Amino acid sequence: MNKPLIFSILLLTFNFSVIAQDYNSGESPVEEELTNLIEKSNDYQGFKVVDYNELITLKKNTSEFISKLNNEITTQKNTIDQHQQEISELKSELETTRQNLEKVTAEKDAISFLGIPFSKSGYMSLMWGIIIVLIIALLFFIFRFKKGHAQTSEARQNLSATEKEFEVYRAKALEKEQRLGRLLQDERNKASDK
Repeated sequence: MNKPLIFSILLLTFNFSVIAQDYNSGESPVEEELTNLIEKSNDYQGFKVVDYNELITLKKNTSEFISKLNNEITTQKNTIDQHQQEISELKSELETTRQNLEKVTAEKDAISFLGIPFSKSGYMSLMWGIIIVLIIALLFFIFRFKKGHAQTSEARQNLSATEKEFEVYRAKALEKEQRLGRLLQDERNKASDK
């Protein structure tokens, strides 16, 4: 953006400085002719007498010089207008380019997740949030599994102890039943012997 603008300003400055140097480096052609006319003129009773043809030539050259200057001024104005138009076009193009750049940058920085656009930082936050939630859920289930496993082990140990107690009880009950059965049989035998 700055290069065309600076180039245009430098070009205009150069053009004006060249024109100024042409006319400021010495006398203008009109001024030079006027000086020559005065030097060539004769004195008559305190007045300067000039040649009429040279005066007409001076007038004609002055008109031509003024016309030439007016043409240069018009050309310079046209050049300035053209440069200003180019500058405004370049500014418009620059603004369009900036808008496109912002749009492309936004699209580049956006990541689509489940059809929803996110910025990179938002996407990273979402992903880390999901990972942290999954880790917490995993730790929760591991804890629950270990607790359940410990309860299951304890229940198995209790069952095993209960089964052992039951076996002991059954053995005692069987022994008691056999003893009672023998006693009963002994009493029947005694009763039938009488």
